[in-house]
Amino acid sequence: MAQVFDRSSNALARASLVITGLIVIALGVALNQLQRSPWVTRQGQRPDQPVPFSHRHHVEGLGVQCQYCHTSVEKSMYAGIPPTKTCMNCHAQIWTNAEMLEPVRQSWATGESIKWTRVHDLPDYVYFNHEIHVNKGIGCASCHGRVDEMPLMYQENTLQMEWCLNCHRNPGKNLRPTSEIYNMAWAGPSADKPVYCADTGVSGPTSQGVVCTTEKPNGVNVAMLQAAVPSEKNSSAGYGQSGTQLQPRALSGVGETMTSTPVIKLPLNYVKFTSQEDLGKFLTDKYHIRTPNELSSCEVCHR
Repeated sequence: MAQVFDRSSNALARASLVITGLIVIALGVALNQLQRSPWVTRQGQRPDQPVPFSHRHHVEGLGVQCQYCHTSVEKSMYAGIPPTKTCMNCHAQIWTNAEMLEPVRQSWATGESIKWTRVHDLPDYVYFNHEIHVNKGIGCASCHGRVDEMPLMYQENTLQMEWCLNCHRNPGKNLRPTSEIYNMAWAGPSADKPVYCADTGVSGPTSQGVVCTTEKPNGVNVAMLQAAVPSEKNSSAGYGQSGTQLQPRALSGVGETMTSTPVIKLPLNYVKFTSQEDLGKFLTDKYHIRTPNELSSCEVCHR
């Protein structure tokens, strides 16, 4: 009986298996690069907006603070998009006839909101809270980049899960004093520009627990803290010494009067930091940041 397959068939079969494996690997690498590319992540892309708003002009040029437009960034999961009235506070007086601002004037006249295109848009299954990040020492530039240098807003980072996890596994590298949250040019401490921080010993919001400065403290430094304590006088009536009625207590319903006490002065022991690593460890402890394992758990972002 004649041989059906030639002796070279074995070699061809082995070669086909190798080629198939290489194709599968190449396809996997290509898909991996595709899902990391700006075509998917939209990193670096500048979407068309109804008004070509320039953060560089308003922030760097005019000195407008982030919170003036993004009013809820410290108290809400959303930074907030400013209403048309915020724009008209200035543009009712300047550039009143500029053609590029016609959508703003039209929105103000009709009461219809300007339809902005969201630049940083996370998937619906991801829970992100601006409030906790801002109040725990994460600056705006850490996520959004140097917004003050962007003529047109674009997405600085990928916003992919691995990018978030890189910070959650080691948050100290991005922590900064809460007084520097909105400082776009913050570069962290160095040997030439050290940062001095001290623990105020105050429990409560992280901004009250730590005080930092870039200037070398001289002599004895104290923290000036204004406190308020309940006053026994007139507390049952619910009126303070100035005659202003205050909110009742939740359980008893009796009004609680708050009177100002003398300023409390606490001695401060400043610690000098010349590297972001050391400063990050200090702030991680003082800001009560959760451990990397806790920050990397699924329920932190997926609700």
